[in-house]
Amino acid sequence: MNDEYIEIELEEEPIELCKLLKVLDLVEGGGQAKNLITEGYVGVNHEICTIKRKKLYSGDVLEFDGELFQLTLSEDATPAQRPVENTQSESAKSPVQETPAAPKNKRKRTKKPKVDEKTGRRPISFG
Repeated sequence: MNDEYIEIELEEEPIELCKLLKVLDLVEGGGQAKNLITEGYVGVNHEICTIKRKKLYSGDVLEFDGELFQLTLSEDATPAQRPVENTQSESAKSPVQETPAAPKNKRKRTKKPKVDEKTGRRPISFG
């Protein structure tokens, strides 16, 4: 594998991984990009990445088809704040403390559905 990086200059960040593959013309379309990511053919920061919409920032390294791409930010662009990633594994996380549930109303409210007077049917809402 080639250890030389191909520099990719971003005009704004973050950019989603599947969109970056399309913009760089490494894939024919978004569907192909998402399939390749899901199947583990794409690496981010020297690890296999299966998150299709992973947000990439300047300084990240994309690995695809034996080539390494280093993301940088153009001079006139403003850098975005990178979110803090949780580095603890699932088993090492502290147990979640449950908050006491609010007392429920003892009286159950039953709402009668509105019925059309002419047809006797209830209206259906799709939105």
